[in-house]
Amino acid sequence: MTSKADYYEVLGVSKDADGKAIKSAYRQLAMKYHPDRNQGDDSAEAKFKEAAEAYEVLGDAKKRAQYDRFGHKAFSGGGGGGGGDGFSSMEDIFSAFGDIFGGGGGGGGFGDIFGGGRSRQRGPARGRDLRVSLELTLEEIDTGVERRIEVNRNEHCGKCKGTGGKDGSKPISCVTCGGRGQVMRRQGFFSMAAPCPDCQGSGEVQKNPCGDCSGKGLKPKKTEVKIEIPAGVEDGMRLRVTDEGEAGPKGGGRGDLYVDIHEAEHNIFQRSGPDVITEVPFSFGQLTLGTKVEIPTLRGRGEMTIPKGTQTGKVFRLRGQGLPHLQGAGKGDQLVRVYVDIPMKLTDRQEVLLREFENIETEKGGEKTFFERLIEKFS
Repeated sequence: MTSKADYYEVLGVSKDADGKAIKSAYRQLAMKYHPDRNQGDDSAEAKFKEAAEAYEVLGDAKKRAQYDRFGHKAFSGGGGGGGGDGFSSMEDIFSAFGDIFGGGGGGGGFGDIFGGGRSRQRGPARGRDLRVSLELTLEEIDTGVERRIEVNRNEHCGKCKGTGGKDGSKPISCVTCGGRGQVMRRQGFFSMAAPCPDCQGSGEVQKNPCGDCSGKGLKPKKTEVKIEIPAGVEDGMRLRVTDEGEAGPKGGGRGDLYVDIHEAEHNIFQRSGPDVITEVPFSFGQLTLGTKVEIPTLRGRGEMTIPKGTQTGKVFRLRGQGLPHLQGAGKGDQLVRVYVDIPMKLTDRQEVLLREFENIETEKGGEKTFFERLIEKFS
């Protein structure tokens, strides 16, 4: 069996660290290895769980005292009380330490990388999580945007207030499971616990069910939800809006609403992290003689100087004209790649002048062309 790492070493704190330092260390690790920031990375998920397990013990004065005295043995084989045995799922971690991720459980905050979180669930189970997709333009990503969307979700029945009982009748203990919410099923030599089929795991049943919801306490409803999208989000990112999922049974709390971000293709700009890239055509004369031009930016138009003798393919950088850094200060840059726009048709006058220019270049000699230097290199 692989031995567990020392909890102090996991959090990177000394054994005399106070509670504030332990909480701060855990929060840094939790944000670093958060599954939304490391999607598909199993090692990051393992470190996320390991840090949560360490904080579960060291963040509790009583458990910490037991750990300091007995080590990991304090929480194995019934020795010393619960804690330190890990979490069965990510949801267990979020529900246990929701405050670590940015405060209370209400009000549409982003519970993943943007704060939010929820307190430990007690009482009736919360409702199902929902998921929607949003397509955003670069302009919307640049400024952040508020979107209102309609979702179909279960709401608490208005007549019985979500209890499922008729005229305020109270639920009674389920006789099938004795109020435990689980029944034991024997399979060969083993006995397994399963949700009670009569009360669906709640431990209670309604003797007089509500006629509007048939005792479920829930009714489907189309609801408008306001979503605040912060500036700088990226394609493929998933945001979590707390408490905007479905209402829970028996008056339970809401699940969360997950928002998958998709970036619409832009007809001018391409994105590279916080930077935006655009290609701008110029005439041969503009690049040769130099010029000042106005070019499109995400926020209108900006002026750019092209020096004499600029070569096609040259990239110029406009500082601060890119997208905002997510959860950071400042903006990225706009990268402008210039190229020669070759005319498809020439007037007689243009053709005469170009031929005259080419003859002058040939007569000058001296400076070799790129192709001449290339031929010499491989000859």
